[in-house]
Amino acid sequence: MKLFKNEKQEIAFDTIYDLYADTLFRLSYSYMKNKEDAEDVVQDVFTKYFCGLHFPMNQEQEKAWLLRVTINQCNDALRKKKYRLHESLDYVREMAYKEEEDTRHIYSALDKLSEKYKGVIILHYLEGYSVEEIADILRLSKSAVKMRLKRGREFLKEELEKE
Repeated sequence: MKLFKNEKQEIAFDTIYDLYADTLFRLSYSYMKNKEDAEDVVQDVFTKYFCGLHFPMNQEQEKAWLLRVTINQCNDALRKKKYRLHESLDYVREMAYKEEEDTRHIYSALDKLSEKYKGVIILHYLEGYSVEEIADILRLSKSAVKMRLKRGREFLKEELEKE
């Protein structure tokens, strides 16, 4: 079964996928805590993008839209499956085998962050977004993003000092 109407659509999909798939996967994995669910989220996001997008966007708007939809899709999936982020240890266990001890502590502390702070910390420190970009993506004020970053850092510092 052919997915695209023409070769131009297929090339457009490949281009968009190549640009954003890794970033969206990392973001969704940080929420979902396992590879399969993260892959499902990314697939759903790209499906929404190509099936429902009917307005032109520049690359910056496109990336912000994809990130926002990924976060929303993760939250929806977590609600549907009634995941409890603090109960899921799969993520920490996987990291324990893959990363050095310091990194394990950081990810363990990051896993304990509430959703409110986790998103901005991941977008800023792991994905490299500026405060302004995060504010646009999450539809928050710059001061709200700065406060969430500050409180998230404080929480991480406390957690890392415990360990």
